[in-house]
Amino acid sequence: MFYYYYPIGSLNIVLIAAAVIPALYLMIRIYRADHLEKESGALMRKLVVAGILSSLIALVEERVFSYLLSYFLPYDSLLYSVLLYFVVVAVSEESSKYIMLKRNTWTSSEFNCIYDGVVYAVFVSLGFALWENISYVLNYGLYAAVARALTAVPGHACFGVYMGVFYSAAKKYERLGDVKGLKVCKFMAILVPVLIHGAYDFIATMETNDFNYAFIIYVAILFILTNLLLRKVIRNDRYM
Repeated sequence: MFYYYYPIGSLNIVLIAAAVIPALYLMIRIYRADHLEKESGALMRKLVVAGILSSLIALVEERVFSYLLSYFLPYDSLLYSVLLYFVVVAVSEESSKYIMLKRNTWTSSEFNCIYDGVVYAVFVSLGFALWENISYVLNYGLYAAVARALTAVPGHACFGVYMGVFYSAAKKYERLGDVKGLKVCKFMAILVPVLIHGAYDFIATMETNDFNYAFIIYVAILFILTNLLLRKVIRNDRYM
């Protein structure tokens, strides 16, 4: 969940660099890990822009639906928080990423390897995170840049990895003519990132010591499992 309120005089090159570098670093790592057949630079730039556009779409959706949600539930209730982070925020953000991902890659002739879907989804997610990060850092300074470089930016990359794994599986099932497998994997490409993302935001925003420790544990487990999954996909990458 993010905001675009830029105070006068905040457009500082150091802050912008601090906001952008973490996302660019992860993009380079993901791109270089593609040992079978690297994607074109033009497509990668297109996906970063698609990620930025998805953040703008999600921003509108979040503001509209959070405004509506506040009419039905008290702001400080547990149900409000659950619906806000799992439905309003996570669904808005992950579905907008998926829409832009599919729009720009599903019929691409370059989408011919298992790892491709992961690269595409992570680039869209990091384009989203990059733009979101600029907003936060310009508003809250270098402290936010450091905190988000260690949590939120790699968090979005993790969401992208899970989306990409199921997205590639959906493409594989399409080529095999398996309609059921195609539909299930498309659905899972949104559902799994939504659940992971929703849990991330929900735990992160609970202001108690127990939840602070839970957030650290959750992030550590998420990063470890995602890294293991990523290594497995890279190791088993093949042409479809």
